[in-house]
Amino acid sequence: MQLDELIAKALKFREERDWKQYHSAKNIALSISLEAAELLEIFQWKTDDEAKKLVNDPVQHENIADELSDILLYAILMANDLNINIIEAADKKIDKNAEKYPTDKDKGKAIKYTEL
Repeated sequence: MQLDELIAKALKFREERDWKQYHSAKNIALSISLEAAELLEIFQWKTDDEAKKLVNDPVQHENIADELSDILLYAILMANDLNINIIEAADKKIDKNAEKYPTDKDKGKAIKYTEL
């Protein structure tokens, strides 16, 4: 499936249920945050080793996929509603990040660009 097909399917799903009335930018932003919290909950209280094992468990792997999908779908709906081309926006953001984190200064480091 291509991204444009996924967008169309998500929009059709929402339209068939008359849910757009609830999808203000604020509400979708809240929903993205809530779904991200549900993703975090899967990993809550796990050590790094336990988390590595967790992602190989078929049930938990599916749960992770479900939560990531919820985040993605809300992001797609929000981008559509705000007339944002998500592919172009993501491409532009990668370019911005490349400027903030040049490889000659940041490679292999886990620090914020303001600390480089």
